[in-house]
Amino acid sequence: MGVMVPCSEILARAKIENADIVGLSGLITPSLEEMAHVAREMQRDPHFRMLKIPLLIGGATTSRAHTAVKIAHNYDGPVVYVPDASRSVSVAQSLLTPESRDKYVDDIQADYARIREQHANKKALPILPLAAARANKAKLAFAPVRPKFIGRREFKNVDLGLIAKYIDWGPFFQTWDLAGPYPAILTDAVVGEAASRVFEEGQALLKKVIDGRWLSANGVIALLPANSVNDDDIEIYTDETRSQVAFTYYGLRQQGVKPLVDGVQRPNQCLADFIAPKASGVADYIGLFAVTAGLGIEKYEKRFEDAHDDYSSIMLKSLADRLAEAFAEYLHERVRTDLWGYAAQEQLSNADMIAERYAGIRPAPGYPACPEHTVKADMFKVLQAGEIGMRLTESYAMFPGAAVSGFYFAHPEAKYFVVGKIGLDQLDDMAARRGVGKDELERWLAPNLS
Repeated sequence: MGVMVPCSEILARAKIENADIVGLSGLITPSLEEMAHVAREMQRDPHFRMLKIPLLIGGATTSRAHTAVKIAHNYDGPVVYVPDASRSVSVAQSLLTPESRDKYVDDIQADYARIREQHANKKALPILPLAAARANKAKLAFAPVRPKFIGRREFKNVDLGLIAKYIDWGPFFQTWDLAGPYPAILTDAVVGEAASRVFEEGQALLKKVIDGRWLSANGVIALLPANSVNDDDIEIYTDETRSQVAFTYYGLRQQGVKPLVDGVQRPNQCLADFIAPKASGVADYIGLFAVTAGLGIEKYEKRFEDAHDDYSSIMLKSLADRLAEAFAEYLHERVRTDLWGYAAQEQLSNADMIAERYAGIRPAPGYPACPEHTVKADMFKVLQAGEIGMRLTESYAMFPGAAVSGFYFAHPEAKYFVVGKIGLDQLDDMAARRGVGKDELERWLAPNLS
């Protein structure tokens, strides 16, 4: 469910149950720091240190490089990155089979040593002072389109068959460690046969999900007045009077030195750049959304679990994730063409939408343009997400897990970007703007600190 379990509880359970392996799964960025802490605690504890109990690292936010550089060196026992759940069985077998364990661990440690060396030899990109980055912000003109309504709207029990038409199948194959673009992957000389088999089985299960109404898809949006303030922040208002702030989104600005492209200086971007400044007097707008296609999944997960059918369980979760992303795509199209209507004449194919050829963007907290998660608490409050069966865990992961939430930006020049590394001056500045402790903020922004 994405709850961040305290390190002491994880290790206590492992000792009580005499665990052969400890596994950690990271859904959102703060869990990366917690994983390193667990590894350090395992090294301190004689039980784990002497038995060299393996520590498996996985989840959406993790990577082989992060495991090698940030986690593995904290513990003398085997630390192994597992790219997806389908690989966990083979990894566990290699670690628990005496004949294969030593060579398997030696190969991983050699690989991680090589990754750490490569990382150490990388040249850090220069970072601009925050004031200089702000001076190099995007200079945009604003002519906002007023949404057709101001406020909140729910979408309950949306037809899964309709949503399925918007599925991006590319990430589906990554679940099974199959690399290649869809649909070309189906005829790939190396993985085509396996990809075709998995795709066929996925389609068959998807048909059961749709025909049997295994899952429910609910969503909610809010279209609200907004203006940017303090260079990097966005005030979101409760109504057109703009007299009451529902909440403020505190944005992060790129601080990396930007190269010239065809003689033009690229800007240091922040999401606030795409909303008209309050001082301009221009009345601008923003959207919020939250969708899930995972309601009701527990019943079928248990059915597969009771049948020891891990494959079908993983397949179902993967399909639920695809449906949630497809729901976000479908709802964004409706917002662009109707509910907000700033692109009323749009006519895009599903391939065009997957390629992000639409006007505006829908960045999600935790992703490169807005990597910090805590804003979801404000978003869920305004959206009243509990009314559609969604909530946040204590670590700001969404429940159900097959869910997407984010913002809608309508500016025609709004593009997705990567904030990347930021300086300590931006950390200090944001802590002051938000009125929060620097240590707390550092925990949430750790992956972005240079």
